[in-house]
Amino acid sequence: MDEQAKQTASRKTYEISLSGYDLINSPRLNKGTAFSDHERDVFHLHGLLPPHVGSLAEQIERRLQALRQQSSSFHKYSFLRDLQDANETLFYALLLHNIEEMLPLVYTPTVGEGCQRFSEIWRKPRGLFLSYPNKDRIGQILSHFRYDDVKCIVVSDGERILGLGDQGAGGMGIPIGKMALYAALGGIHPEHCLPVLLDVGTDNEERLKSPIYIGWQQHRVRGEEYDAFVDIFVNSVKKRWPHVLLQWEDFAGSNAARLLARYRDQLCTFNDDIQGTAAVTAATLLSAINVTGVPLEQQKIVVFGFGTAGIGIADMLVQLMHDSGIPKEDARSRFYAVDRYGLVRENGKDVRPEQLPYARKEQEARDWKPANGEIPLLDVVRQARPTVLIGVSGQHGAFTEDAVREMARHTHRPIIFALSNPTSCSEATPHDLANWTEGRALIGTGSPFEPVEYGGNKVPIAQPNNSYIFPGLALGIIASRARRVTDTMIMAAAKELARLVPTHKDKKANLLPSLSDSRHLSRLIAQAVGRQAIQDGQAQITDEDSLAHELFANIWEPVYVPYERSPHCKETD
Repeated sequence: MDEQAKQTASRKTYEISLSGYDLINSPRLNKGTAFSDHERDVFHLHGLLPPHVGSLAEQIERRLQALRQQSSSFHKYSFLRDLQDANETLFYALLLHNIEEMLPLVYTPTVGEGCQRFSEIWRKPRGLFLSYPNKDRIGQILSHFRYDDVKCIVVSDGERILGLGDQGAGGMGIPIGKMALYAALGGIHPEHCLPVLLDVGTDNEERLKSPIYIGWQQHRVRGEEYDAFVDIFVNSVKKRWPHVLLQWEDFAGSNAARLLARYRDQLCTFNDDIQGTAAVTAATLLSAINVTGVPLEQQKIVVFGFGTAGIGIADMLVQLMHDSGIPKEDARSRFYAVDRYGLVRENGKDVRPEQLPYARKEQEARDWKPANGEIPLLDVVRQARPTVLIGVSGQHGAFTEDAVREMARHTHRPIIFALSNPTSCSEATPHDLANWTEGRALIGTGSPFEPVEYGGNKVPIAQPNNSYIFPGLALGIIASRARRVTDTMIMAAAKELARLVPTHKDKKANLLPSLSDSRHLSRLIAQAVGRQAIQDGQAQITDEDSLAHELFANIWEPVYVPYERSPHCKETD
């Protein structure tokens, strides 16, 4: 925390209307052993707490020791979820002071197992489960005064959790994790953040048969009934919070782009799987280009897994090429899209309308020796000779040794991003990619990996994780009070991150900044997004001075502030 923030925090005093057990059991207000003697007097806490009066720093150290003694990443995830439900200030302070250690535990990859086993560890309410049987009560549920200060919502229906598929109500782990990073990395106050799970059932038979599953144990509602349910939710949100930010997360490909297109002009909204993934991938690719020296418009790019995320990445990279003066049609010709039936071709099997702008002409691929009418990745690499290979397929091991070695034969510094999460779904491991390319590949992965050694040198592994983008994007939207989220605002976030990468100065550096700098990065990205919102006419502020003021006003620091007794304090003890 900077000195100004410390001084501001020290000047605040909150009037509290709870006391005793009620105060200790409020995760947003609880300080545990850090309640002062004065606070213990006025809030009737003597006897409920051990006599030692501690500090936040001591609590962080104690919780960190306990965390590191847990036997597995999942148990650490569960430990941190319990801490969040007991003391939010301590939880976020622990994250903020140990970001590189904590991020894989509260987010990818561990959150994947957290979603799979969510029913085992659910204990206290956090966020809202809006189930299909309660569709007529959604407005009433949202109306409670405890949600008066909500400024941003992350919503999922649990159908496509990372690369793990349908987790039903367990998908709530994703909105909870995203909101935790809004606060820890973006500095957005937890009271402004609301995780939401739209529980429309699940087609996961294991969940449906489980006696401990906490969700609505019915098969998924689909079609018109599903659309009507989502519409009730969105309309209720617009009525309750006219200026809220709504982030869509981990919806199935058949719904993700469709829902974004339907609602993006009705309220301030974006889809992180489509737009956030595109932004961080674009920034990381631009960083790799700093190393290779080959301009973006000269790259040949294979995107493996051409659903909503793959199309979003391609669209943003095409726009970047277009911004440099290349016609969009020519830019699209630099892309080779590979999906479940191989190379996407104009008359290929199961080609969807949104894929057609990138479909290759049949004449072009006629001599590529398709097997059973399908042209697999190896043949695409052999014929197209790509310089960039991006994977968002969720298929473990999809980047085979033959395909990667073939790519490396024709490209001195192949750029390979295996972005699928969690680790079990990664298209390849960094160790294999380094070996198959003789240590020449510039590697990015969706989950964190340690640097790998090749030929006595350490090969850095970048993690193009959306957490580089969405906390700052959200902060910029909130600070500028944007009415809508434009494509140029997303692009501004990508370009700002690309401006901050270390490869501008050192070609041997990691492709992305250290995650320990996330708060600083988020503020700079927020400034860029806010400026773009002003330029786009979407902001409700008019100048950069106002933006700077709003940014400072909306950044929360996880520190304890003094409490005084409210005249309306409840006598609970």
